[in-house]
Amino acid sequence: MITKELVLEALKHVEEPDLKKDLVTLNMIEDIKIEGNKVSFSVILTTPACPMKGMIENACRNAILHFVSKEAEVSIHMTSRVTSQRDQPLKNIANIIVVASGKGGVGKSTVSANLAIGLARKGARVGLIDADIYGPSIPIMFGLEGVRPYASQDEQGKTRVIPPEKHGVKILSIGFFTDPGQPVPWRGPMASNALKQLFNDTDWGELDYLVVDLPPGTGDIHITLSQTYRLAGAVIVTTPQNVALADTQKGVAMFKMNSINVPLLGVVENMSYFSPAELPENKYYIFGKDGGKRIAAQFDIPFLGEIPLVQSISEAGDSGNPIILDEQDIVSNAFISVAEKVAQQVSINNAQG
Repeated sequence: MITKELVLEALKHVEEPDLKKDLVTLNMIEDIKIEGNKVSFSVILTTPACPMKGMIENACRNAILHFVSKEAEVSIHMTSRVTSQRDQPLKNIANIIVVASGKGGVGKSTVSANLAIGLARKGARVGLIDADIYGPSIPIMFGLEGVRPYASQDEQGKTRVIPPEKHGVKILSIGFFTDPGQPVPWRGPMASNALKQLFNDTDWGELDYLVVDLPPGTGDIHITLSQTYRLAGAVIVTTPQNVALADTQKGVAMFKMNSINVPLLGVVENMSYFSPAELPENKYYIFGKDGGKRIAAQFDIPFLGEIPLVQSISEAGDSGNPIILDEQDIVSNAFISVAEKVAQQVSINNAQG
């Protein structure tokens, strides 16, 4: 006879690959139901973007068949409950992920936009803040130029901005509040205060991940964020050439400083190689090769993936429909993989406290 105790004992043989403990010990098994030979239960993952989802499901099914009964009919409901940062001032936002680069022009905003959509497409509740105060580009990438968010009063009578939503992502940018044809000549404190308002005076609802597209370099915005909020981690974007890598090293070193101390989720190498449309199997390393991997190895942080240099990426961004939305494009899969790995690293960091 199949019992709940037998099922739990069998599932103790299934280890969560990242957390290195079994699913029962991690309290990831719920809602066990048994009717004769029919066994059903839920597996509660730490993120809907878990790249190991299929492997864990297969391991659970095999454990029941091997340790309980070869005749069992196993039904598994794979769901998730996103883990969150402790002591987060913004209680409704589980994890804040910043996307940074040592220098401009490496595709940081492109990575931010596609990362946010990738997490949303995996089932997460996602927001995106364009914190590049001096050069906001997220409104263009989402086709939201000219949009002016409206405000409403909450139950305490405080006025809050309602962020527009597109492609499953709630979006807020300083570009929504400024003339796109005019520069924003703000000193550091003014920029920092404006950024805090984007965080604090917005009705984000409940979010699993808030992605923040930072300005390039190392400046006031980075320091303000790290000292005001508990950040789940930073994604570093670089290109392969040495001049970009030199600036990337400084950016990584900044996040490792004791006064900032933000976990590094990994490195994304953008514009890694060029593949002509007529020769998709050919890779031409125009800007050098494996620079992002070397940075990741140097600082002992994950390498999250390579994004090729293809025309469709810029065309998609300019059209307001980032490339990840085109499931037929190979670059879409590359960004989905990056999103899964970022979510994976956040879960690992949260488990480690």
